[in-house]
Amino acid sequence: MLETVLHTGSEHPDLLWILVPSFASLLAGIGIGAYSDRVREWITPRSAPAEE
Repeated sequence: MLETVLHTGSEHPDLLWILVPSFASLLAGIGIGAYSDRVREWITPRSAPAEE
């Protein structure tokens, strides 16, 4: 019973295939969140100012 509670999954044979994409998506999320204004401006650029 105690082994089941303390199981961390560190012996999982495909642990690397789980951790690497998870860490990469975490970093991508942090990067996009930090530069969200720039990313939003890149996706939808502001229109040119109206001429008078």
